[in-house]
Order: sequence, then C-alpha cells, then structure tokens
Amino acid sequence: MTDGCHDFDFWLGAWRIENERLVGRLQGSTTWETFEAHGRAQPLPGGIGNYDDFLPVNWRPGFVGMSLRAYNPATQSWSIYWLDNQTGGLDANGQLLPPVVGGFTDGVGVFEGDDTLEGRPIRVRFIWSEITPTSARWEQAFSPDGGLTWETNWIMRMTRLE
Repeated sequence: MTDGCHDFDFWLGAWRIENERLVGRLQGSTTWETFEAHGRAQPLPGGIGNYDDFLPVNWRPGFVGMSLRAYNPATQSWSIYWLDNQTGGLDANGQLLPPVVGGFTDGVGVFEGDDTLEGRPIRVRFIWSEITPTSARWEQAFSPDGGLTWETNWIMRMTRLE
C-alpha cells in the first residue's frame, strides 16, 4: 500500500478538456453550456503536490484558472485549491479560499469542503474517476444542505495530448 503521494501522477502532462457546465447553480436550472479547454499539470518541487492551468479555448475570453494540489503525508490526504484571474482564489483578507480535501479509494478520488455561493454556505465535492493512461473524468457538485443532496454542476472529460 502506498501513502497516496503519487495519486495524481496520472494527471501530469497536457490535456484536452471537454466541459459541460450547468449555467444556474442550485437554482433548478437544466441549461448546460459546453466548451473546450486545454490544461497542463506539472509537479511541485519535492513531491509536495502539483498544479495545473485551465485555459478555455472560446469560453469567457481571457479567463485563466488553475488548481493547486498539496499532499499532506501526516494525514495522507490532498487539499485542492482553485485560483483564477477573476477572484484570484482569495478571500477579502487575501487568504486562499478553503480547499476541498480528500483522497483516492479504488481508483476514485473524492474531495469535499465548505464554501459559499452567493453569500450562503454550501458544501463542494470533486470526484475524479474513469482514470486511464490517456483519459480521466472530473465532476463538481454543490450541496445546499450539508451533503444530504448534491447537484452536479460541472463535468470535465479529459483526453491526454502528450
């Protein structure tokens, strides 16, 4: 059994990302937008984690996002932070917004954390699944009731470019 520090090694490299994103979140919306993006994941020094960029091809011109993943060997868990050029991924005090935290079991990664949406508290969940050497799936869901019910609002299907 490994301690999990290599769980995201599959993600290193360049990817084509097909996105399906729910337009209205936690509003009963059934309207989805689709768009393509590209991303590249790279390791952080010393095996402490990795980061990737998220560059949409035609969606929201000028938008740039990135994920920062840090591995905690003491807890054997990952913390995933989202940053972008609209919010910086920071709160009003300049602190990183809360991460989702979790790990992989049987090839599926589940990561959860607390956040807010339009001023109200929500729970956020990321799921990584269907991981092969050339593809992966990621989805995001929000819960307005502490995790009793979930609304999936973003699905990414990745195909390796290199």
